[in-house]
Amino acid sequence: MKKYGTWILVGIIVLLAVVLVGVLIYLYNQPPQQRAVVPPVVEIKPMEPDSSLWGQNFPLQWETLQKTETNNTDTTFGGSSKFSHLERDPRQVVLFTGYAFSKEYNDDRGHMNAVEDVNTIKRINETSPATCYSCKSSNNPALWEQMGMEDYDAMLFSDMKPNIQNSIGCANCHEAGTMRLIVTNPALQNALEAQGKDWTTFTRQEMRTVVCANCHVEYYFAGDKKFLTFPWEDGTRIDQIIGYYNDLGFKDWEYPETGIPMLKAQHPEYEMFTAGSTHYNAGVSCADCHMPYVREGAAKYSSHDVHSPLLNPELACGQCHTDTEYVVNRVNDIQTQVYNTKLATEDALIDSLNAIKLAAAKANVETSKLDEARQMHREAQYMWDFVSAENSMGFHNPEYILKILADSTNLARQAQMKATEASGDPSLLLTGYYYTIDPPPTPFP
Repeated sequence: MKKYGTWILVGIIVLLAVVLVGVLIYLYNQPPQQRAVVPPVVEIKPMEPDSSLWGQNFPLQWETLQKTETNNTDTTFGGSSKFSHLERDPRQVVLFTGYAFSKEYNDDRGHMNAVEDVNTIKRINETSPATCYSCKSSNNPALWEQMGMEDYDAMLFSDMKPNIQNSIGCANCHEAGTMRLIVTNPALQNALEAQGKDWTTFTRQEMRTVVCANCHVEYYFAGDKKFLTFPWEDGTRIDQIIGYYNDLGFKDWEYPETGIPMLKAQHPEYEMFTAGSTHYNAGVSCADCHMPYVREGAAKYSSHDVHSPLLNPELACGQCHTDTEYVVNRVNDIQTQVYNTKLATEDALIDSLNAIKLAAAKANVETSKLDEARQMHREAQYMWDFVSAENSMGFHNPEYILKILADSTNLARQAQMKATEASGDPSLLLTGYYYTIDPPPTPFP
């Protein structure tokens, strides 16, 4: 009896194995599921700039993308209401003196406002290059394909303007037809190649972060033709980028009365997030938090109403965290700490600028030591700006960002001491200079 029981058990196992193999073979031979509407309502031509046409095939994504035009709700430290950084924090007027960012520096509105906002910003003038449109329009992929980025960037902003009718949209991130996520910005392609990386080998989850790097990165305009370039040749860490700029001898402007060759950071969200942050190391993508999956009936899709996860934490954070109240409180604690640390760094930078300015005005200043102070300040202010211009108030990578601010503060104080040493005037060690400015700084006209 026991012998028959063993054979029956073996028979059941064999039968289950055969059934499992049959199921796997069946599934393997099924056609892959299509992400797009099959058949599509309309055929989308390659690099089609009009997102409303894509919206006929993907109405839910298009409906949510349009919300970025009107979602102007702020969080504690950010948002999309176009508030002025210069008015919220007048220290930045001092820090950007001599540069266009001291005239107008507003927080970004949603994607659908990108073209209107760049067309009206005071920083644009008759000499501005077309490069300033690079991250603003879904017209760009087709224009880059037709013209080449070098000829595109060599044009004036005013001459390119008639070609730019559509704000950021589908063509900036997707390949028509397949809807796969792709690199569309040649500058990103060049930067990845410089590091020996091939984005076509990346997983879809990786691409849900990489496509954001088409725009949300640090960059500069290289050469007389203002060629859009990401400073990633040596890597994407802050020290590697500073080393790159120093080797190149690049500067964005010279700070008045100091002789400091200054650098202006842009919006290095990608560099910050991918620098070993907790979420990045866990395999989380930008889109997981800023474009979370939602359901409408039987449909599951990624919301294209791109905004801060703090505005919908149950949906954005709740996919992984069960206690979203704790998460929000944790974010607030981190951002408050970073904000207060950032202000302390700004005070140190302003003291450094004041000391260097006073030292430079002295006839008997020790030039070599003053040059050391200038270089220290250049690097210190760029470190601060790398954090300040990044749109998470520290949350994308708290430990890394707090270290950058600590290093920036330390270097700014060293610059102040070096300028004092160069001048032989101990009064240049004054701290809290910002609080003596009367009246408080206001944006330059």
